Amino acid sequence: MPSGIDHIVIAVNDLDTTSRDFAAAGFTVVPGGEHHSGKSANLLVAFQDGTYFELIAFGDVNDPESGPWAVALRGSGEGLVDFALRTEDLDAEVEALTAAGLTVIGPVAGGRMRPDGQRIDWRTVRFEEDGLPFYCHDETARPLRVPDGDQAKHANGVTGVASLSLAVVDVGLASRLYRRLTGLDGNDVAGGKRFAVGNRAVDLVAGAGRRPLEVVLTGGSGGTVLDEGLTHGARLMVAE
Repeated sequence: MPSGIDHIVIAVNDLDTTSRDFAAAGFTVVPGGEHHSGKSANLLVAFQDGTYFELIAFGDVNDPESGPWAVALRGSGEGLVDFALRTEDLDAEVEALTAAGLTVIGPVAGGRMRPDGQRIDWRTVRFEEDGLPFYCHDETARPLRVPDGDQAKHANGVTGVASLSLAVVDVGLASRLYRRLTGLDGNDVAGGKRFAVGNRAVDLVAGAGRRPLEVVLTGGSGGTVLDEGLTHGARLMVAE
């Protein structure tokens, strides 16, 4: 069972513009650096609850080696594209996920080089089953990857992630996959199913598309939907 949501991925066209816009929306933006593949680089918006947004841009979105997020960016434009889970023991988690009937891809080594020269390494796990998130597990110390302290405080008052919703064509099929992923049956919600992931929630909502629909944040001005022009197509709402 995953211990929580690690981070949420937002694909963007240009990091400089994105940094200015997220700052204008009241977020503290931290340069992340270039990934080991050399195909992408990122910015980070970290929260006090330990989660963060990864704002990722690609050197060439048409490069087939840039991966599915570049494909989504090229096809549907900027916005939410994926999210990662946390676990305390990745190898044990892989065994449990395989036993639950999921087809695991990995672990695969990854990482990036921070602008200050600090190398960061992690391993990821993905699935052959479509529609599931991925795992990101630190090989170097987590604080090297995830900003904290003042870098996780924001002028808009946002403190963390409460939940996210995903559009799924078949709620029943998606729920069966999430039952294998989380070990939970989930709870009925309007138009779909809710699964607990640590102390946060993932809602599977009937609809077209494969991208996340919305992230609900904690703190700040309750009931506010942030300007999607500034958040580069990501629908971000502050919980009431």
